[in-house]
Amino acid sequence: MKIIDVPYANPWHNMLSAGQPNREQLRAAKDAGYTAVIDLRCEGEFTEFDEPAEVASLGMKYLRIPVNGAAGITESNARALKAALDDVAGSPVLCHCGTGNRVGALVALGQWLDGAERETALAEGRKAGMIGLESHLRQLMS
Repeated sequence: MKIIDVPYANPWHNMLSAGQPNREQLRAAKDAGYTAVIDLRCEGEFTEFDEPAEVASLGMKYLRIPVNGAAGITESNARALKAALDDVAGSPVLCHCGTGNRVGALVALGQWLDGAERETALAEGRKAGMIGLESHLRQLMS
């Protein structure tokens, strides 16, 4: 089922990776059984509507892990994403940034930190939306 009609929306375990959802897409995610939203955008990066309030009004959990571009692709943030996913274990989660790029990069880094081969981790990152941070990750993973 296609819930979010944005570039690079790909399922990864119980996580749907996406770019910035609009109100209707958040509602569609809720209707499809998603219970939480993990936002990787920094405070003030998105101002079209109050996303935390919108998510709360839908009865979903809202978590923010501010990832400031390539500089925010860190072991700490990858582990924070994994902890957030563990926090809602078993429940479908919508995880997004502006395009899905940061989501995919943190997925790849997290996979690598958990012992996946570099190329396998990077492939997982691409599936989850990584489009422009691969060279940065290759440096981190060397």
